[in-house]
Amino acid sequence: MYEEGRGVGQDIERAVYWYRKAAEQGYANAQDYLGVLYSLGKGVPQSDKLAVYWFIKAAEQGDKRGQFNLGLMYEYGCGVAPDAEQSNFWYRKSAMKGYDLAQSKLNESGIDWKND
Repeated sequence: MYEEGRGVGQDIERAVYWYRKAAEQGYANAQDYLGVLYSLGKGVPQSDKLAVYWFIKAAEQGDKRGQFNLGLMYEYGCGVAPDAEQSNFWYRKSAMKGYDLAQSKLNESGIDWKND
């Protein structure tokens, strides 16, 4: 709401405040969004390590977007050492939950994820 200014004035700092509050209470979607903000440096200092921290929290709870984003971090070595095995592990998890970007990523790589 605050991030995009829906029904309220756009206020990224306030959005970060509410995402963090929800993320710290275990809300996976907020954990993923907070990870995205850290990876982009939007409303917070850019930090791939903090982005990975929040993506892990979301991914371990089964959030398909968090799983995909964690896969990206492993693929490109952002905040973690590059690791194709970990990257594909998280892409598969996300793809199995129906996340189309993960499915496309695996399909383009020729990785069969449908029979996992």
